Amino acid sequence: MDDLATDGTAHAEKIAVIVPCYRVSETILDVLSRMGPECWRIYVVDDACPEGSGDLVDAQCSDPRVRVLRNERNLGVGGAVVRGYDAALEDGATILVKIDGDGQMAPELLPSFVRPILDGEADYTKGNRFHDPTRLNEMPRVRILGNAILTFMTKLSAGYWDSFDPTNGYTALHAEVARHLPRGLLSKRYFFETDMLFRLNITRAVVVDIPMHSHYANEVSGLAISRVIPEFLANHTKNTAKRLLYNYFLRDFSLASLELVVGVLLVAFGTGYGIRHWIGSHLAGVTTPAGTVMLAALPVVIGLQLLLAFVGFDIAATPKRAIHPALVARRQPIGRAAAGASSS
Repeated sequence: MDDLATDGTAHAEKIAVIVPCYRVSETILDVLSRMGPECWRIYVVDDACPEGSGDLVDAQCSDPRVRVLRNERNLGVGGAVVRGYDAALEDGATILVKIDGDGQMAPELLPSFVRPILDGEADYTKGNRFHDPTRLNEMPRVRILGNAILTFMTKLSAGYWDSFDPTNGYTALHAEVARHLPRGLLSKRYFFETDMLFRLNITRAVVVDIPMHSHYANEVSGLAISRVIPEFLANHTKNTAKRLLYNYFLRDFSLASLELVVGVLLVAFGTGYGIRHWIGSHLAGVTTPAGTVMLAALPVVIGLQLLLAFVGFDIAATPKRAIHPALVARRQPIGRAAAGASSS
């Protein structure tokens, strides 16, 4: 693995780490002690932690890179991370890494998350705990099931069909992309990571999964699957509608747009027509005519074919070219950008 600190990258790029803290007093000091020299600054965000994680870090952590931020009230993981993003951007950070303070995420993996962004291959990287099937037995089964369900929902709502494990909180984001995100609109709590993917797709950012393993000890997850599934389903439905509207009707209109509209209309017509006549025939005690059955089935079959074609187009439309190099160039003076282009 490349050492970012030894090749000069740590000095050229200001890598900031955001660590949201809530009930992590037993693990936060160990997490901070394992931060490598590639980190430029570390923002510990005390999200109104009842255990006083921020005070603990102030009292016992001597790392000069650490800066403690305190939320007056609990904002949730999303609110804490956005607070850290805002502070890092104001200080001039160029890459924003989010690592939880509960010890499940190894800080030693940070170079793997940052390297694709530095190489211009990604705008946002996130962990994927499902990359190695032989290690799945280390994850609680309820989390495997919950992640599988949430992953399918996220593929529809966010449009990153080649990404998995959407609730993984180990992430890295280029600062220029962060500046173009509506950070104030991001979900404040458990839907934060998933909502990030939706917002990134709207900006056409490239997302890359990084294989990783998580350490599970005796910590209790606050993510209750039975409680969040209905909330997530509502949010995913809303984000799916928004993404399709933005990408296929407001920003662009293509053959895929027609496939989506006609396919939905045909399926809706065929289904409604078939149900109506089936109920009528059932109440009348007669057999539904074959012509009526065909008139209901044919639109459904054709509509499903059109919708499958649309899904194929949507999968192929997953962003592949990172946008942050263009965003960085846009912020530079014209003369400086031209000089950089000529020297390369």
